[in-house]
Amino acid sequence: MNSSMAITEPLTEAQLEAIGWQTGVLLGDVAHAFTYMQRTADNRIAIGGRGKAYNFASSFDKDGSTAQKTIQQLSGRIRQLFPVLKNVQLEHSWTGVLGVPRDWSAAVSYDRETGVVKAGGYVGHGLAGTNLAARTVRDLVLQQDTELTRLPWVDRYARNWEIEPIRWIGASALYSVYRFADRREYASSSPKTHWSARLANLLSGRD
Repeated sequence: MNSSMAITEPLTEAQLEAIGWQTGVLLGDVAHAFTYMQRTADNRIAIGGRGKAYNFASSFDKDGSTAQKTIQQLSGRIRQLFPVLKNVQLEHSWTGVLGVPRDWSAAVSYDRETGVVKAGGYVGHGLAGTNLAARTVRDLVLQQDTELTRLPWVDRYARNWEIEPIRWIGASALYSVYRFADRREYASSSPKTHWSARLANLLSGRD
């Protein structure tokens, strides 16, 4: 699946004060089609999200180009969260890919006979996931019975994704439903998850 980021032009101190973001705290929303943000050393906002979540047959742009639709979505999200920044422009963007298992869950395994280690499927949380995976693999290789080796992701295997075009149709529809649920939840004062998002989670296998 695709994961994209964009970065704004440098913000002024007045703009940062207006949005109340004067420290290096990281921000993230709790949307189903979520975004996450951080301030850079030169006072820009770097924002990331899925945008165009999936390309047919798991293809990707080798140059890391970002779909215009994704840039518009990320730009719109900044304006939605910080209306005072409505005239701030995005200066750069880039897109990469991440591995997503069919059950949306990372897994670690170690085959003692072959010595082969498998770890991955972090679904965008690799910075923390790889650290935990490395410590888990260490204990597996040393044949130690620890809290890490008893984690549910050890020796977890997911079934294969559906064939195309079912995979593309499913992924595209899934994120359309998530964005619909986000719009409905934003418009409502209820803290409950919209029924459409619960249905999408059930059909996709997400916990």
